[in-house]
Amino acid sequence: MSEAPESAGKETVEKAAADKTAAGKATKSRKKIKRQVIEGVAHIYASFNNTIVTITDLQGNAVAWSSAASCGYRGSRKSTPYAAGEAASKAAQVVIENLGMKAVHVKTRGPGPGRESAVRALHAAGLKILSITDATGIPFNGCRDPKRRRV
Repeated sequence: MSEAPESAGKETVEKAAADKTAAGKATKSRKKIKRQVIEGVAHIYASFNNTIVTITDLQGNAVAWSSAASCGYRGSRKSTPYAAGEAASKAAQVVIENLGMKAVHVKTRGPGPGRESAVRALHAAGLKILSITDATGIPFNGCRDPKRRRV
């Protein structure tokens, strides 16, 4: 006698849980709206070792990014202009296909060798370049001088 109520209780609990999940799925199933971002900002950070390209919307929310390392380059090949161009074209391709971006403002930072080739790759991928800004940090007083040599 004690076995029958336990199994009946389990069945009702399972049915109740199934009803809740079914109801939850019915309320959450909405059609996904494809976001259109026509204009954005491409941030190119070119260091001596790597080049990182981040494309954002005008508010600064990151939409797509790529780097020479994420494209599969390792070691000294990461710091080449060719690798920077690959990274820029990969990020541009994602943005053009998924969001329909057409124009971009470019902000470059850093002294690396991939700055110019990344900008050229963005243009070659089909993005219209509206402006190019150099946002490289300039030290106010620089690094501390080395200790004086005592002879």
